[in-house]
Amino acid sequence: MNPQSEDTLSTAPSGAVEETLIRETEWGAIRELRARGMSKKAIARELSLDVKTVRKWLLTEHRRQRRPGRGRMLEAQEDFLRARAPEVGFNGAVLQRELEGRGVKVHYATLAGYIAPWRREWRGEIEPVVRYETGPGQQAQVDWGEVLVWLSERKVKVHVFAMVLGYSRRIFARGYLSEGLGSLLDAHERAFVHFGGRTQKILYDNPRTIVTRKDERSGDVTWNRSFKDRMDFYGVDVKLCRYYRAQTKGKVESGVKYVKKNALAGQRFRDLADLNAYLLSWCHEVADQRIHGTTHEKPAERFERAEKQVLIAVDLRPPAPRERVERRIVSRDAFVAADTNRYPVPYGWAGETVTVRILFEEILVHGRDGQLVRHARLKGTHQVARWEGPPRPMPWRQKGSRVPAADLEETGGQVEIRPLSEYEALVEALS
Repeated sequence: MNPQSEDTLSTAPSGAVEETLIRETEWGAIRELRARGMSKKAIARELSLDVKTVRKWLLTEHRRQRRPGRGRMLEAQEDFLRARAPEVGFNGAVLQRELEGRGVKVHYATLAGYIAPWRREWRGEIEPVVRYETGPGQQAQVDWGEVLVWLSERKVKVHVFAMVLGYSRRIFARGYLSEGLGSLLDAHERAFVHFGGRTQKILYDNPRTIVTRKDERSGDVTWNRSFKDRMDFYGVDVKLCRYYRAQTKGKVESGVKYVKKNALAGQRFRDLADLNAYLLSWCHEVADQRIHGTTHEKPAERFERAEKQVLIAVDLRPPAPRERVERRIVSRDAFVAADTNRYPVPYGWAGETVTVRILFEEILVHGRDGQLVRHARLKGTHQVARWEGPPRPMPWRQKGSRVPAADLEETGGQVEIRPLSEYEALVEALS
């Protein structure tokens, strides 16, 4: 007996059960052995079948049995399925759940097979997405993603900026606490330093930090002025996706998913600075060194070979920082307010009108005679900045004041709080 047949074929019982098993499993085996030149008697011995059974099935075309009822059950729901399937994008899981709500239980695979021809027809009517490849240094793509990350002992929503070079697929990623214009411009500057230059064009979605209004038909665009000024400074040709066509920048969307699932999944960091130091290392050591699924090359090698030398160097002078200039009156306790936070200035400026320049990371207060006070910009709200360096200068002293200037400096100009019992004792002594 053929040893291979013992491994692949089972012995069938005789009678009606024998025929059922033959119908389902052994009809092909009989045909195969016959094709090898074996006689009917040899096949019967090989498969432990009656020779008449072998002769019968060699003369019979085999037809696979179908489970009854499934097709008819779905045919009864065809009107519902044809109307509902396009509305849910032919999502079989959604349709299966809705059929169960109508009292119809059906296996997912059965339902998916039933609606498959409709899905193919429907997909043939929609606009296909063609992969658009660009040459070295021609285009980069930018996008944001959100992810919850452990910073110290609490989970924080971090906004991840990603820029992907279209040709080499090198990626730059950095985390911020917001997607504001300041974060966007800072991320661009760091990305250009990371890559050693910029591409001719950069493709974006349509966020308010970039475009405030766009007419898809006429092509008229109202840009965010600060963003466009900075991109004009760099010489970047800004391109926008069509509305509801974010897949146009699929390279960077895939890149954002890659950062979230590969770099940040399950990680904990001390603070945002620790996260960004890790991301920078990850970009160099992991993302740049992987074999990319589309190019089948390492992004770092593809970049060095063909893209590095054609990137456009940005101007060596730093770009003008994004700023907002406002006029403020210094409070009596010598503080100026900016974005709900308070920043100390010299006491002699109390009551004066000063110019406050609000930058991305700094607050600059210009006082009289060209004097300048710098503070690191507070990131939160309703906070008070500390005075750094020597005591705040106080060129004058209020006439009749019983508080020495040195004491006023030490207390920061704050009024001393005394218990009521001291005032009651003073009243009794004077009465």
